[in-house]
Amino acid sequence: MTDRILIIDFGSQVTQLIARRVRESGVYCEIHHFNRVDEESLYAYGPKAIILSGGPASVTEAKAPIAPQVVFESGLPVFGICYGQQTMCSQLGGSVEPHEHREFGRAMVDVVDDCAVFDGLWSTNSQHQVWMSHGDRVTALPDGFRPVAVSEGAPYAVIADDARRYYGVQFHPEVFHTPNGAQLLRNFTHDVVGCAGDWTMASFRKEAIQKIKDQVGGGRVICGLSGGVDSSVAAVLLNAAIGDQLTCIFVDHGLLRKNEAEEVVAMFRDRFNIPLVHRDAKDLFLGELEGKTDPEVKRKIIGGLFIDVFEEEAKKVGGADFLAQGTLYPDVIESVSFDGGPSVTIKSHHNVGGLPDRMRMQLVEPLRDLFKDEVRALGRELDMPELAVGRHPFPGPGLAIRIPGQPITKEKLDILRQADAVYLDEIRNSGLYDEIWQAFAVLLPVRTVGVMGDSRSYDYACALRAVTSTDGMTADSYPFEHEFLARVSTRIINEVKGINRVTYDITSKPPGTIEWE
Repeated sequence: MTDRILIIDFGSQVTQLIARRVRESGVYCEIHHFNRVDEESLYAYGPKAIILSGGPASVTEAKAPIAPQVVFESGLPVFGICYGQQTMCSQLGGSVEPHEHREFGRAMVDVVDDCAVFDGLWSTNSQHQVWMSHGDRVTALPDGFRPVAVSEGAPYAVIADDARRYYGVQFHPEVFHTPNGAQLLRNFTHDVVGCAGDWTMASFRKEAIQKIKDQVGGGRVICGLSGGVDSSVAAVLLNAAIGDQLTCIFVDHGLLRKNEAEEVVAMFRDRFNIPLVHRDAKDLFLGELEGKTDPEVKRKIIGGLFIDVFEEEAKKVGGADFLAQGTLYPDVIESVSFDGGPSVTIKSHHNVGGLPDRMRMQLVEPLRDLFKDEVRALGRELDMPELAVGRHPFPGPGLAIRIPGQPITKEKLDILRQADAVYLDEIRNSGLYDEIWQAFAVLLPVRTVGVMGDSRSYDYACALRAVTSTDGMTADSYPFEHEFLARVSTRIINEVKGINRVTYDITSKPPGTIEWE
């Protein structure tokens, strides 16, 4: 069996990044909420080691979450991150206190001693950049621990108990802003724990196909197909598992990009030969969305209508027992806290929020534990064409969440589609498409005065968005040359009737999200 790491989640918004870093090193891992881990579940999962995540709570609070006691009774290696380090110290007899010198953002740690997680990476008396996010700090170590690195605000920035193979860091090694963080985690999982690092997409494919067969049995499945990477890979994976028990339903809700409906139908019917029902539901969706401006309301309406249409089409094809969706890890963490934990809801996703209680089908979500780049790798493992697996992400609610703060109309959708098409055309022509994680246009709820020829114009402003990312959890704006942006702006204003001003969004994630709604 492939080696496994268990990540116990205390509600950090970046817990999924820990999983990503561990998997990048070829080790399978899962995230379980702290109050859902007990002796039975721990040994049933069978991890070789445990990682304790960060979290928003304070160890000094009376009802602060703690690690299950079985963690420290299991004899397994433990790696505590931020809150995870603090609760480990507190539970094992050390002390944690609030401190006036808080650390948020980049910080420097000084290495004061050797330890196994530093091997080949950090040497004694060296200094390294890390990413801190804490107000409390460890003030006294439990028996058996020693400090191996310090920072200005954390006298125990890294601690080690080599005998029990317990390690703790006050910073976040999982984030990009800790340059050596991934290697520190790899040193723990490979060198300290002894994981082989042999988990691959080929092994995931095999396991996922078997899980689908076990869950579905002889039942029929319908898959909501958008044509995006997630639903496309889910559909091909399901087809590999259950063949003609699968029917894909493609709902054209009138919120797609230019020519997208025609491309989706052609790809799945001609290329993949998967049974496909094409439902034109533009009038239904646009009618229900009329006058709605709140993004959460729009998402829930769209999610509910999808289920309505699926149920109707399922009856037409003889009924279905399961509804398949391309839900991913980032969808889950941004919609609700993982498994009901203490993290804060950012926004709901149509795959995981807004589903009516009376839904008569069970959910099949074969990609729920994967990040976007892992989904792309799985698509390649399934021999899908690069055109399908390399597409930029597109949200389930479609263009509805790219017309923020204003009622959705067919006219606005047509304007936005054309602007988006021009923008993506220029990106492709410049050879930049594969460098960018996601790029799109947004029609703003602002009309501005302009001069076109000898006439006054009063039209919409458009925002362009392009970001770089590896998993969608964090992102930076793409640094286009000014000449490129000027060229796109000129084309949009000249070719798209209804827009007379173009802006470029340079917000990173966090603090913003990639989409505007």
